[in-house]
Amino acid sequence: MLDSLKGGPRPAGWRSDATFVGTLGMLLAITPMAVDMYLPALPTIGRALGADQDRVQLSLSGFFLAFAVGQLVWGPIGDRYGRRGPSLVGLLLFVAGSAGCWLAGDALSLAGWRVVQALGAAASTVLARAMVRDVFDRDRSASVLSLMMLVMGAAPMLAPVVGSQILKFADWRAIFLLLGLLALMPLVPLLRQPETLPAERRRAVGSSSVAGAYLRLLGDARYLGYVAGGAGMLGAMFAYISGTPFVYIEIFGVGPDMFSFLFGLNVAGMMAASYVNSRLVLRVGSDRAMRIGLVASVGFAAVLLAAGATGAFGLFGIVVPLFLFLACMGLVAANAMAGALADHPQIAGAASALAGFAQFAVGALAGMLVAALADGTPVPMCATIFVLAAAGAVLNFLLVKPARAG
Repeated sequence: MLDSLKGGPRPAGWRSDATFVGTLGMLLAITPMAVDMYLPALPTIGRALGADQDRVQLSLSGFFLAFAVGQLVWGPIGDRYGRRGPSLVGLLLFVAGSAGCWLAGDALSLAGWRVVQALGAAASTVLARAMVRDVFDRDRSASVLSLMMLVMGAAPMLAPVVGSQILKFADWRAIFLLLGLLALMPLVPLLRQPETLPAERRRAVGSSSVAGAYLRLLGDARYLGYVAGGAGMLGAMFAYISGTPFVYIEIFGVGPDMFSFLFGLNVAGMMAASYVNSRLVLRVGSDRAMRIGLVASVGFAAVLLAAGATGAFGLFGIVVPLFLFLACMGLVAANAMAGALADHPQIAGAASALAGFAQFAVGALAGMLVAALADGTPVPMCATIFVLAAAGAVLNFLLVKPARAG
């Protein structure tokens, strides 16, 4: 799997490329595990804590909000103090939050400890991406990020299943105990391995320097073009996550087992495309690979919208183009992030943070839009996916000029 990295620089002091990619993949997997594993337990949690669904949902919305804001904080901290130390602090913060959730006696306490979890998870996500940019150039960064997505791609596929199985044999609190234990796994390799950002490349952190870094990024059209391309795809994926339970189950009568199969099938498609991308970028470059993915995604999204609006081919008219569209994530996501970080290695933490925040914000808005436009048909989900994919592709083509090589 790591053959695509041969001939490139090895992360200084790390025992192997596999250790490096595997450790950072575990860091990135923490967030989807924290979100998806406890979702099957939400009704059980509500009954156990004597809270209605709105109050229990605070544990989810609070996590999302804290995660989005936390990224903006951890990025500059990583640029000032290095990646390793803040990553360790983030992991311990996540473990503390998990312990708090395990002991929570009411819904508001649970929501508060979920915020602590999210702040720790934000550090893992932002700084893992920045570590890749510290070590590799643009195309190899895209290749490594794709391999990391293979590691983290299993998380949303397995997490709901694991959560459901835990509920069969234990209390819902055991889910948070397991999450805390899983967050301890990257601690050992991080403790044993060196820093990827040397002291001479670090930047002072203060309100003015942080604001200056973000203003610099917001004034860079190329950076915004990469962020827009990634955010369009991620927003479309959130629209898919928000819309498919209704579309599959309510409209087409899909049962729970088939729903899980279709969900897992799409994740497998994204993972397969990520592996292809890890090799493709080293042959054609990350920009070209990303644009192949963007153009293909818009085409598949158009087919999806047409099928959703006309009802052509029934369930298969939704499932097939959705699978092909989501597979394009494997060609876009890693390349978009690698491109966003490429021109700003000295503030890679801030660049990673702002890109992550923008993508997450667009994703959250996409989910709300699908819910607000719901009309009993697949059209709101399909239209949202098409509009976001097209907007991201157009902005990327307009703002990112292919003249400058990585």
